[in-house]
Amino acid sequence: MTPQEAGGAAAAWQRLTEQPGAAAVHLDGFHALKHALRFGAAVRLAVTTDRAATLALAAELAPDLTARLDTLLAPVAPEELARLVARPHPTGVAALAARPPEPRRDQPRTAPLVVLDNPRHLGNTGAVIRLAAGAGAAGVLTTGTVDPWNPGVVRAAAGLHYALPVARCEVADLPPGPLLALDPEGDDIRELVVPDDALLAFGSERHGLGSAVRARADQLVSLPMRPQVSSYNLATSVSMALYHWLAAQPRRRAAPESPSPAG
Repeated sequence: MTPQEAGGAAAAWQRLTEQPGAAAVHLDGFHALKHALRFGAAVRLAVTTDRAATLALAAELAPDLTARLDTLLAPVAPEELARLVARPHPTGVAALAARPPEPRRDQPRTAPLVVLDNPRHLGNTGAVIRLAAGAGAAGVLTTGTVDPWNPGVVRAAAGLHYALPVARCEVADLPPGPLLALDPEGDDIRELVVPDDALLAFGSERHGLGSAVRARADQLVSLPMRPQVSSYNLATSVSMALYHWLAAQPRRRAAPESPSPAG
């Protein structure tokens, strides 16, 4: 018996989110669901306010998923969706997926790992995860108190948490590898080669790098910036650093293997 048959999609949603110890990840909108499915997420429930429109969108943008979505999607009324989620997505699609286990950090890497040191802005953190997935980074680790799986972060990342390992950790528990910490007083990144197994560390939007990351860093690195411009947005800084690494790679570099639903 499916969750829908057990009492309707809305009731199933409430059970999944309210049960003790629930770690369901809210996927907000069609594109978040699309990305999560493509990268192996275990989607427990997916709802839509317009099945026909959602399947038509899938046929146009994600034909590889149309058959699966046809089986997975359950209809809900717009007013029901508004009760289930705080901000219904314009596509009228929402889903709940299992949060994967914590990734292992002792695996060899063939792409840099992004480290966000005590990030505070949920949207910026999600944007970093999204661009790191697109650039083929080895993963995104955050230090500090903000959970990188916070719903606000997941919303901004458009379901791409499932495309690469994402976790929170202490600075002392960062995996091995040369740590290049971005700092305005560091060496110009254009004058060095970013190793494939590097950790690229970025400070918080307001306070920059913490002392623990500075102590762990093998080198301070700076991004080129016009005089009198004070800083870049966090996601912009990460994209510039990853692009510098990508520009030195063969054009047809294979993307890292997608993580399985088991991590």
